[in-house]
Amino acid sequence: MFGLKTYFHAAGCVGKTLHMDDLSPDPFVQFDLWMQKAKKAGLPEPNAMSVSTVDPEGRPSQRMVLLKHISPERGLIFYTNYGSKKARELDAHPQTSVLFHQHILQRQIRVQGTAERASREESEAYFKSRPRSSQLGAWTSKQSEILDHRDTFETRFQEVSERFKGKEVPCPEFWGGFRIIPEKIEFWQGRAYRLHDRFVYSLNDQATWDRVRLYP
Repeated sequence: MFGLKTYFHAAGCVGKTLHMDDLSPDPFVQFDLWMQKAKKAGLPEPNAMSVSTVDPEGRPSQRMVLLKHISPERGLIFYTNYGSKKARELDAHPQTSVLFHQHILQRQIRVQGTAERASREESEAYFKSRPRSSQLGAWTSKQSEILDHRDTFETRFQEVSERFKGKEVPCPEFWGGFRIIPEKIEFWQGRAYRLHDRFVYSLNDQATWDRVRLYP
């Protein structure tokens, strides 16, 4: 039987030591290299990431969202309803972390940083690129509010569809992006016998990145 361990070895991950010299000094370049590897490996939605927030009492929450943009200038951007639980918590407590789990490649990327709302221009530009059904869905959902019945949701979708029939669907004021500005970016590579490789990039006072290896 072709098990996961066999697959990991075949993928060239387990047992292959990761050295500091193997990594780009720029964590954004390194991030892109790992994401391209994940795409080539056939991972479904490799841009899926878990976003962590805390409520006013300090109780944590996580949920999966899709990364849509990443660059040193723009940070990591995802989009959501600004009335959602995660958006309200990020507005109140912008310190956050996100995690990418590339199980097949035995890799993780963890980013810690501060979240802020993306500009209205960025949000509107991305909204226009979305399928019309997704645009209508954004108007339909009162994200994180109590829903009495599934039929209510579907009726709202039909009403919204009729409202914008034959028209361009505008970006709602209550919908847009969040930008996460990284302060630390960690790359974790699984190896046999739990002798993993783990490196973290930290942004210093000169706005450049320091790199260290950590015990896994």
